[in-house]
Amino acid sequence: MSGEKIRAELIHGTVIVWDIEKGRELYRLGFYGKPLGISKPKSPDFNVPLILDIIEAVYLVEKGKLEVYEGGKTLSLRELMEYAKQHYEKIEERYLAYKDLRDRGFIVTPGIKFGSDFAVYKIGPGLEHAPFIVQVKSADENISALDIIRSGRLATTVRKYFTIAIPHVDSKKVTYVLFEWWRA
Repeated sequence: MSGEKIRAELIHGTVIVWDIEKGRELYRLGFYGKPLGISKPKSPDFNVPLILDIIEAVYLVEKGKLEVYEGGKTLSLRELMEYAKQHYEKIEERYLAYKDLRDRGFIVTPGIKFGSDFAVYKIGPGLEHAPFIVQVKSADENISALDIIRSGRLATTVRKYFTIAIPHVDSKKVTYVLFEWWRA
């Protein structure tokens, strides 16, 4: 990827890379975003704009790969994070977990279709099924046995490991609890 930052526009909570070539470049870089209207892209050779999740955009801005503008004004990392805090629940915790997983080399995508915060891949979507689904919980947040069973059963049904990420915002570290189900 060139040293030049890719430009993206923030419109009503959606971050869009309008330049198709630059969108392809980001997708090739680490499966960032989704091509507009293509739910399961088979390759990075799409001919539509790329839609980024706000967490992906914050990460790419922090890494110096992306600049996001709104209404013609380029947003700083702090301004983008402030926007995200106003519009998304637990964004600091979710972002810390996302960043930690990405920095460890995993591909991280929204996990809403699995009832979780993230689907996590070792290689990438379209190349494998996500082996992990991750729910982000605060260190002081209670989780019931029923919640664990519910999430674990869902993960088992879709053949994934259910994982809880517990970000520690003060230390910028994340603790993971991975559940593996055994048959008796």
